[in-house]
Amino acid sequence: MTQPPPPPPQQPPQGGGFGPPQDQPPQDQPPQTPPPAAGPDLGKAPEPGYGYPQAPQAPQTPPQAPPTPPQGYGYPQGTPAPQPPQAPQGAPGYGYPGQQPGPYGQPGFGQPGYGQQPGYGYPQQPTMPYQPQAGQPGGGKKLNAQMLIIVAAVVAIALIIGGGVWYASSGKDEGKQNDTAGQSGGTGGTDDDNGGTTSGKEKAPSDPSAKVLFQVPAPEVKNDSTVVVSGSWLTDKAYVKSGIARIVGYDRDKGSELWKLPLSGPVCQASRHVTDDNLTAVLYQPAMPTKADPSHGCSQIALIDLDAGKRLWTKTVKTGDQLINFDNITLSGKTVAVGSTSGGAAFDVSGKLLWSPKPADSCYDAGYGGGDKLVAVRKCGSYDQRQLHIQTIDPKSGKVISEYKMTEGIEYASIVSTNPLVVAADVGDSAGDGSGISDFFSIDGKTGKLRTRISAPGEQFAARCEGITRVEACNLLAVGNDRLYLPTEEHDGTGKYSQTNEIVAFDLATGKQTGQRADAGDGYTISPLRMDGGNLIAYKRPPYDKGGQVVSISGTGFKETTLLQNPATDAVRDVETSMSPEYSEFLYAEGHLFMSKVYASKRSTVREKEYLAVGFGTS
Repeated sequence: MTQPPPPPPQQPPQGGGFGPPQDQPPQDQPPQTPPPAAGPDLGKAPEPGYGYPQAPQAPQTPPQAPPTPPQGYGYPQGTPAPQPPQAPQGAPGYGYPGQQPGPYGQPGFGQPGYGQQPGYGYPQQPTMPYQPQAGQPGGGKKLNAQMLIIVAAVVAIALIIGGGVWYASSGKDEGKQNDTAGQSGGTGGTDDDNGGTTSGKEKAPSDPSAKVLFQVPAPEVKNDSTVVVSGSWLTDKAYVKSGIARIVGYDRDKGSELWKLPLSGPVCQASRHVTDDNLTAVLYQPAMPTKADPSHGCSQIALIDLDAGKRLWTKTVKTGDQLINFDNITLSGKTVAVGSTSGGAAFDVSGKLLWSPKPADSCYDAGYGGGDKLVAVRKCGSYDQRQLHIQTIDPKSGKVISEYKMTEGIEYASIVSTNPLVVAADVGDSAGDGSGISDFFSIDGKTGKLRTRISAPGEQFAARCEGITRVEACNLLAVGNDRLYLPTEEHDGTGKYSQTNEIVAFDLATGKQTGQRADAGDGYTISPLRMDGGNLIAYKRPPYDKGGQVVSISGTGFKETTLLQNPATDAVRDVETSMSPEYSEFLYAEGHLFMSKVYASKRSTVREKEYLAVGFGTS
């Protein structure tokens, strides 16, 4: 789908970790991506899909190129334009952290970079046959799908990161769910089985012009290493962001520290969901990595009070005498659930263990999707004969309510939304771009029956799911109004050399496009962030001479309303464009937009100042 941007200066580690059988070598270098085609004809009658008519354009004399803004974190300094990531020789290393903005705007599920040698802060684990998911604008070539899967498998376990980026509110209060159904995704603020059609809470200000509220400097990283700093949340009072082995609450308007919570080791993953009383959960390492011992595994499960800035409890789970290192974490109602190749476990917010892996099980819960409902991706069968069971379960008892069995041979699946239940998968590795998505499956959560299957060709749509180990790590999409909202790939606009894209909607009952379309506008790229009741919240990444925007798109008429307009000055735009909704965490609520990194690394240059997070706000 969307072409992956280049890796951050310090990339995630390679090497050990669960992954496809060792006899599967990484693929050759990614194929050359052809020039973007003209945009799809989205104005025609709704159909299951649409083509991209080629719009020939006469060669033009290139206009005077605007000054190239300094690349921000995640882009090698001095690189004039994003280039396709190159997998290191000898070991694939596709990294994937972040999450999408959740509650208050789901984390723009950040998908981190591409791996190198094991870095400081990345858990190292023994190599075992397993299957790991994947991540989104940024120009460049697309990696071979099989290569990305292999690479993601290695780094997925090596990092076991939590994001969210990436990426929708699902459940109770729209403003509090840090979901992704996408760094975007999830349902929209109601409890019905169709995602709800209630009106949104976000109101357009009299003046949408925004200013920079504050910037959080990037933390200092020792040695040539990379540390996971995934996880961000937004409450009524605070913007909360993970740092290096700590979580900090900042005043939403001033940026002053409200509280600081130290941890024994780096955060590996963070739930994008939040309870009604602002509790969330994270996975972290029991100690700080060192050169001699670069990882201690992601075994610590903690419940965090985002209002008080306190860790309410920390739990671990064992299999025999060994601690289980978990790959993902989520929250549904009052249940914290974690998954891994060793199986899944869950705790009540009181700290009571609800269930844990059973040694005799021939299947295992690889991970869970949270929010309104709790859905497990259960893996059964041998590696070469895998079958995935998508189970809606009772979050208190773990009892299976309904089950949908996917076709054998589908190795990985991602939970895009739990209510309505939407699952994404790359069937037969046919996506061809490492997006992790070739098809979406709309499933009846009550009966487990397939409602419809939606084809989403990678060359047409830009959403992504990591799905290999982090089953909830999807971004650049949203679910609400019993519809799936997807951005198209970038294509030629109407202006000279301009690129643009659109958001289109699919009916989750029929699988067909509804005919609705939201245009980004020439030079802009639009990405869903989350649902706001029946409305869609989206971010517009700006062209070289303008500032970004946050817009609300009505669920019925697709009318677009500007909620926030960032400054167009070079300095502000440089900071803004150093982060993107596909590889960083984006949160929006009540006139506040926060962007943050999911990796911290030793600075590759002293010329540019780097930031962990930046906040924008309207007056």
